[in-house]
Amino acid sequence: MSLQLLKALPHLRSATLAVRSQLARTTWSREHIATKVFFSTAAAPPAQSPSPSPSPTWGTKKQKRKVNLRSAAAEFIMSNPEIEAQLAPLRERVQEQGNLVRELKAQGAAELDVKKAVAELKARKKVLEEKELALTPSVVSFDRAKMEDLLKRRFFYDQSFAIYGGITGQYDFGPMGCALKSNILALWRQYFALEEQMLEVDCSILTPEPVLKASGHVERFADLMVKDVKTGECFRLDHLIKQALEKLSKAKEATPALQAECEDIIIKLDGLNKQELADVLAKYNIKSPLTGNDLTEPIEFNLMFATQIGPTGLVKGFLRPETAQGIFVNFKRLLEFNQGKLPFAVAQIGNSFRNEISPRSGLIRVREFTMAEIEHFCDPVHKDHPKFGNIKSEKMTLYSACNQMDGKSAAQVEIGAAVASKLVANETLGYYMARIQQFLLAIGIKPECLRFRQHMSNEMAHYACDCWDAEILTSYGWVECVGCADRSAYDLGQHTAATGVRLVAEKRLPAPKTVEVSEIVPNKQALGKTFKKEAKNITDALAKLSLEEITKVEQELAGDGQYKLTLADGQSHELGKDTISVKHSSKTVHVEEFIPSVVEPSFGIGRIMYALLEHSFQCRDGDEQRCYFTLPSLVAPIKCSILPLSNNTDFQPYTQKLSSALTKAELSHKVDDSSGSIGRRYARTDEIAIPYGITVDFDTLKEPHTVTLRDRNTMKQVRVGLEEVVGVVKDLSTARTTWEKVTETYPLFEQQEASSK
Repeated sequence: MSLQLLKALPHLRSATLAVRSQLARTTWSREHIATKVFFSTAAAPPAQSPSPSPSPTWGTKKQKRKVNLRSAAAEFIMSNPEIEAQLAPLRERVQEQGNLVRELKAQGAAELDVKKAVAELKARKKVLEEKELALTPSVVSFDRAKMEDLLKRRFFYDQSFAIYGGITGQYDFGPMGCALKSNILALWRQYFALEEQMLEVDCSILTPEPVLKASGHVERFADLMVKDVKTGECFRLDHLIKQALEKLSKAKEATPALQAECEDIIIKLDGLNKQELADVLAKYNIKSPLTGNDLTEPIEFNLMFATQIGPTGLVKGFLRPETAQGIFVNFKRLLEFNQGKLPFAVAQIGNSFRNEISPRSGLIRVREFTMAEIEHFCDPVHKDHPKFGNIKSEKMTLYSACNQMDGKSAAQVEIGAAVASKLVANETLGYYMARIQQFLLAIGIKPECLRFRQHMSNEMAHYACDCWDAEILTSYGWVECVGCADRSAYDLGQHTAATGVRLVAEKRLPAPKTVEVSEIVPNKQALGKTFKKEAKNITDALAKLSLEEITKVEQELAGDGQYKLTLADGQSHELGKDTISVKHSSKTVHVEEFIPSVVEPSFGIGRIMYALLEHSFQCRDGDEQRCYFTLPSLVAPIKCSILPLSNNTDFQPYTQKLSSALTKAELSHKVDDSSGSIGRRYARTDEIAIPYGITVDFDTLKEPHTVTLRDRNTMKQVRVGLEEVVGVVKDLSTARTTWEKVTETYPLFEQQEASSK
C-alpha cells in the first residue's frame, strides 16, 4: 500500500516529538501518533478533484477507495492505558484459544478438532488486529485507484491480451515495468548470487509428472471448487461459502440465531472437509453469485497446469509450480561441480505457474509469476553460517508463533539474540532472514511496513523445521512476499526414494570405523531365465530396498523360501532362493554419507514489485493530480532524463553529447525534446520514476559549459559542469554518493518549478 511517507514526514516528526514528551504521563491524546504505520481499507468520500478515467480492461468495477495511513507501533498502543484497556479482553480471548490449541495437540486430539480450534484462533487474531487499527489515529491517505491509473497510463503493466477482453490473473509488463523488474533482479543477484558465491542454474519449465509426484505436488497441490452448471464458471468453494454467508448474515431479515450460525461456520471453514462443505452448500442453497444458477458438487482442482510432452501425448507433465525441484534433481551434478564440498547454495530465477481458481488483487495473486529462489545445502547437524557474525546485530520485527497464539504484537529483536534463544531455528536460517531484510530495504521497502511472521505449527509443512515469511504491509493488508524455510532433508530424500539415485553428500569421519553391510545379491542368470524382460525391473527394485526391507527378505527366505516383491507399477513377483540371496559383510569406512538439509529463501518478485510501487507512490503538495514514484535510483527503470529547455537547434549538439556519454557510462536515460513547458516535461519524467534530470539551457551555450541537474524527490536543482555531470549521475545511481552531498558540492540553481497543469 502506498506509503505516502515523504508527504507525511512533517506530521510524523512533530508527532514523534509529542510522543516522547508524553512518555512519562499516564494518559494519551488521540492526536499523539507513533512512528510506525498501519493501513485500513475503509471507503473514503469521493475525491473533490476528478482523476483520469481508469482503463476499460481492469479496475473499472473498483470503487475509488482511499486507504488511511494509521500509526500502529506496539509501544504506542501498550503505553496508552485507554487503548490497552479496550484491547485487553481481545488479547485474553486470543491467548485463551491459543492455549486450547496447544492443549488439543498435546492430548493428540482428532485432526478435525485441532483444525476447528485453529480456525477460531485465526478469527480472534483478525478481530484483535482490526480493533488495533480502529483505535489508532490516521496520518495520511493513499488513493489506490489513482496509482493504478498511473501504472496503466504509463504502461508499467497491464492485463494480458487486453484488446481481446483480458485474461484474469495474467499481466504484461511494459517498458517501465520490465526495466524495474530487471533492475530488482540485478540487485538480487548482487546481494545473493554474487555475495554468497552461489551456483546459478536455469532449469526447464516443463516438468514430468513423476518429479512432481515425488515432491508431493500431484497429490496435495489442490483446492476445492464448484462450477456453474450452465455457464461452467468456476468458484473456489471456501471463498464462495464465506461470501454467501456474510451476505446472508447481514440481510435485514437475518435473525440473531442465523447470524450466530453463519459466523460459527465462517470461523470453522478452514477445518471443514469436502463433505461438510458440500452440506453447507446444500443447507443454505448457495447459488452462483453471477447468474443465480445451480452449482455442481465440490470437486478437487489441482492448481498445476497439466500438459502432454511430445506428439504422442503419452508423457504427462506440468508447468512447474515452483523453481526449486529443478535444483533438487540436479543436486548430484551441482555437488560434483562444487568438488563435493558443503555448504553451498544454488540460485535460480524463472517463471512458475499456478492455475488459481480466483486470481485477484492485481500482481498479488496471479497465474504466472517470476520467482527468485535459493537452495542452501548444509550438514543437518551443523547449520551454522560463516558470515552470521556480520549480521547478528541486525534488528528485525519478528512476529513469532508464540506471540500470535498469545495475542501479543510483533517485537523488535536482534537476529543474533533470536537465534541464541532458538526463536529462529539456526544460524543459516537467521542469516538469510537478515539478508532478505537488507535487500528489501535497499530496493525501497519501508522498514515500518516490513515484518517476519513465523508459521504456526498448523501452517508449517510436515517436513519443515522452521519457517518465516517476510510480510510487507500494503493496501491489501500484510502480504507474504518472501518465504524463508528450513526444509530439512525432505526433497532430496523423496527424489532418492523415487529414482534410486543417491542424492547424498559425504563428510570425513574423525577416525575410521567398521560397519556391517547387508545387501541382496541377485542371481542374474536365473532371474533372466525366469522373468525375461522383467528381470531388469526386479534387479532395480531390489537395489532400492532399505536395510529393514532386506532383513524382511532374509527372514521370509529362511521361512518358506519365497519373497514377494511388488514393483512400482503394482506387479508382484515371487522370488526364491535360487534367484536371490542376502550377503552380510563388514567394511572399514573413512567417510559418512548423509542427505543434506536445505534452507530455502523464495522471493515472489511480482509481489515485491507491487509493494514497492505502493510504498513509493506520492502526490505533490498542493497539486494532487501531479503523482510520481520515489523509486530509489538503484532500481529506477531509467536513471536520468535529458531535457533541452526548448527546441532551439543550438541545444542539439549538447543533448547528443550527453546522451552518448550516458550510454558509455551504462546509464539508462531518456531524451525528452518534445514540445511543452519544462515543468510539464519534468512531471512526465517524474511519473515514470526517473530520479535525475539534466536540463540543457542557455547557460549551457556559454563558457564554461554547464547544465542543471534536478532531483525528482525534492525538485531542487544544482548547476554542474557539462564534463562532470555524467560522473555525478553515475555516483548517484550506484549509491556511491547522495543528493545531500551533491547539493553541498555544487551551487543550487534557484528557479520556481512550473506546475504541470
